[in-house]
Amino acid sequence: MRPFPITGRPQLRLLPLVLAAVLAMPCGFAAAEPTHALAMQGEAAMPADFDHFPFVDPDAPQGGTMRYGVFGTFDNLNPIIVRGAMTTARGIWFDPEFGNLVFEPLMQRSPDEAFTLYGLLAETVETDDARSFVEFTLNEKARFSDGKPVRVEDVLFTTEMMKIPGVVRPQYTNWLSKVDRIEKVGERGVRFTFNDEADRELPLLLAGLPVLPEHGFDRATFERTTLEPVIGSGPYVIDRVEPGRRIVYRKNPDYWAKDLPAKRGTDNYDGIVIEYFRDANTQFEAFQKGLFYVLAEGNPRRWETVYDFPAVQDGRVIKETFQTGRPAGTYGFFFNTRRPVFADRDVRAALSLLFDFEWVNQNLYYGGYKRISGYFANSELSSVGLPASDAEKALLAPFPEAVTPDVMAGEWQPPVSDGSGSDRRLMRQAVDALQAAGFTFSGGRMIGADGNPLRFEILTQNADQQRIALGYARTLSRVGIDAEVRQVDDAQYQLRKQSFDYDMLIAPFNGTLSPGAEQRGRWGSVSAEAPGSFNYAGVASPAADAMIDAMTSARTREAFVTAVRAYDRVLISGQYLVPLFYLGEQRLARWSFVKHPDVIPLTGYHLPAFWMDPARD
Repeated sequence: MRPFPITGRPQLRLLPLVLAAVLAMPCGFAAAEPTHALAMQGEAAMPADFDHFPFVDPDAPQGGTMRYGVFGTFDNLNPIIVRGAMTTARGIWFDPEFGNLVFEPLMQRSPDEAFTLYGLLAETVETDDARSFVEFTLNEKARFSDGKPVRVEDVLFTTEMMKIPGVVRPQYTNWLSKVDRIEKVGERGVRFTFNDEADRELPLLLAGLPVLPEHGFDRATFERTTLEPVIGSGPYVIDRVEPGRRIVYRKNPDYWAKDLPAKRGTDNYDGIVIEYFRDANTQFEAFQKGLFYVLAEGNPRRWETVYDFPAVQDGRVIKETFQTGRPAGTYGFFFNTRRPVFADRDVRAALSLLFDFEWVNQNLYYGGYKRISGYFANSELSSVGLPASDAEKALLAPFPEAVTPDVMAGEWQPPVSDGSGSDRRLMRQAVDALQAAGFTFSGGRMIGADGNPLRFEILTQNADQQRIALGYARTLSRVGIDAEVRQVDDAQYQLRKQSFDYDMLIAPFNGTLSPGAEQRGRWGSVSAEAPGSFNYAGVASPAADAMIDAMTSARTREAFVTAVRAYDRVLISGQYLVPLFYLGEQRLARWSFVKHPDVIPLTGYHLPAFWMDPARD
């Protein structure tokens, strides 16, 4: 399926023309027509009269209880606040695996397209060519689980809460800062009019906002975490909460949207149980025993070595691989550049030479991984191996120091070792680079110009991360660098990550076919000091900010690809992480009574479309 690229925002010099056109309209608004869907560019793949998505079975059997097993803990059911943001119960909202079980967005994103949304709480959407506004008309049938209608006032309440800095997740506050005003239109319409900071992606971002019931929350206590079951409009209600251990969802028999095209063929279980496990080994043992039913496996060593238990051998558990059109994500050791030890780009570059991917891949993972190169590997968006085009050079011209010559020329590649775990050539390069940055090698230790040894801590969350980090630390020690690996429990890990209390940590970002505003939350200056943001490296680069602006204001596919590649070069040159690895496919183990459609969407398997075999004993 053809991706839909991001297109651009109106330039300031066009605003007088846009305003003139608006004022010329009898109703006071720019001409627009309501539609069933909104695509980033071009038209939605599904027509207005579509019956269901092609990757679901509209006649899927209903019933049974799905059991999921996850690693970690939870202590919060409010999905949008900063406090408890990293430990919100899975499934409540914006869950990339399990779906939106409790809260729902105005429009439903299709996993079969790069960035297209279809009507859900909002039955129609309209915007103008300049995307200077977006207006949603709520579905008159939309109801919360307590039977009360979803009103425009609930949308207004939600956005009011999202505007409070430091209370909700920073991306929501950032999006709404680009809205000039929000108005109720008629009985069921809500209109967002944008300011000159908005871009063409903003209507889609707002379409993806959850809608919280005004009557279900107290403004005075909104910022506090809660374990009291919350009210949403989604297909499930919270039936039972066992803090940190288990959350049980029960299907709402009166779910208002069960026959909508965007929902048909999904949410097929009567109940969903999500079990929490403190470590990966306990989680896997529980899966073997049938205590939960599907397990995504991202570790090729485990895929090859531990999935040989009796239930696999006799066919009760099925190992399955899925191809996906999604680019490789970002995964690596993130340098916290807020810390003085990692403030120097040359030091970060030297340390990156000392991760021996070839040894780790062969000895820990049976050679099952590919090395990540850049931030958009395995896609046309990647700059690696390509010299910068004239258009890229023009974008980057105001920032002459932002991209290193080898990256600009397309000559940069991640280092390749001899696989020994102690490649002398790379270690010598790293030592030379550190000495050029002011360090000396004395008494078996790497000493800085301030007389202090080069020392830092690598924060890990689980045994697998610890294993990778120990391999890295071993190589670092051979050139006199003291890297202490510290594994902490999940609650402490989330707290330290949220407050940027670490030197280095291992973290992933999912790949996307349509990078846009979310990049500000990962690599933008606006999020560098925002607690709870995903800017783990503390990046505050004017060049990166400008490239994100160029991405979100591009009006053609060519301009979009140009901007993303330029952005890729800026991040690679910044040496913000030591890149790790990725799988070229998805791997999922499932008990055989869990079934799925034959058609798999663009982004891979879609768990909300699975169902339970009614013939199961």
